[in-house]
Amino acid sequence: MTEQISETAPMNPMRVAIINVHWQRDIATSKGAFGPFFAESVKRGGCVSNARRAIDAVRAAGGMVVYARVAFRTGYPELVQNNALYRQVAAAEALLEGSEGAQIIPELSPDPADPIVTHTRLSAFQGTELDLMLRNRGVDTVLLTGVATDVTVSGTAKDAVGLGYRTILLADACAAATDAAHAAVLDTFQILGETLDTAELTGTFTGHSFDIASRTA
Repeated sequence: MTEQISETAPMNPMRVAIINVHWQRDIATSKGAFGPFFAESVKRGGCVSNARRAIDAVRAAGGMVVYARVAFRTGYPELVQNNALYRQVAAAEALLEGSEGAQIIPELSPDPADPIVTHTRLSAFQGTELDLMLRNRGVDTVLLTGVATDVTVSGTAKDAVGLGYRTILLADACAAATDAAHAAVLDTFQILGETLDTAELTGTFTGHSFDIASRTA
């Protein structure tokens, strides 16, 4: 599958939420526990600045900005180590609640009013009130940025589809460990939702003229 099923239809920005997944020091930065896997892809793709522009665009248009983070208590009592990724989290003592590694990177710091959900599984919807928060705001369309495209970004996206949201991956504001893994998700997800580059985002907002290209990181 190499083409989207249809062109991106207009969206009402007041009913849009952008969910920013795992922009945390341990995941997205070179010095983080998972930096060797993801940091280079994040940097090469300009993903942080692209996510920043998308966040600013959604906020300026009146949409909802949400952050999803993963964090665990000391001893990892809520971490079910049923796969290699989770075993590595525990082995590296990564993403502990209150640690520097669990913090959201400063380039994408949330505003005080932005909801932040903390989860421990492969989707930001699992075990959180994210769905309730979105429905309370009348959201019908979800945009996603974050790391990793093929893990929690796609896990969250698929749950959003299952819950009835129109779901769009912002392709140039997501990253995976390899370009091939990233591209595979974008290709296969189009049967369930949509993909979009951040430069195209505000052109789909109805009744809004904000120019994403005019913003700087």
